[in-house]
Amino acid sequence: MIDHKFIGKEYPPDVYEIGREKMREYARAIGETSPYYHDTEFGRSSAYADNIAPPSFAAVYNLLGAAKFFFDPEIQVNFAMLVHGEQEFEYLEPVKPGDVITSTGKIVDIAEKGNNDVIKFEARSVNQEGVLVTIGRATFVVRGGN
Repeated sequence: MIDHKFIGKEYPPDVYEIGREKMREYARAIGETSPYYHDTEFGRSSAYADNIAPPSFAAVYNLLGAAKFFFDPEIQVNFAMLVHGEQEFEYLEPVKPGDVITSTGKIVDIAEKGNNDVIKFEARSVNQEGVLVTIGRATFVVRGGN
């Protein structure tokens, strides 16, 4: 079982620059056709003053720190037994091209359910102005314990 002493462990931040073309590629990949994501002139004339990223684009930048947990040599998660349980995002501010997003993740809970470890992970993402834009939460299950 994963030691509860790791609750609260924070991982070094990840920095991701939001590119206009990356946003468009992502929007196309998920079937989003809104001009907020694709049409530069529309975006610039909108209340946002530019295009915005689709909300689920947060999956690209917000939970990068989770990979650090997966491969943390101190915790030694058996990756072959790891299952992604659930994920949610809280969107606080729109993300736009040129934003530089810094995401910091940490383990917020470790519980045992039967023979499994259930790990709750949270990442907070701020833009270049220090404004909190997204909070991501994910639950991972290590089957059979660690």
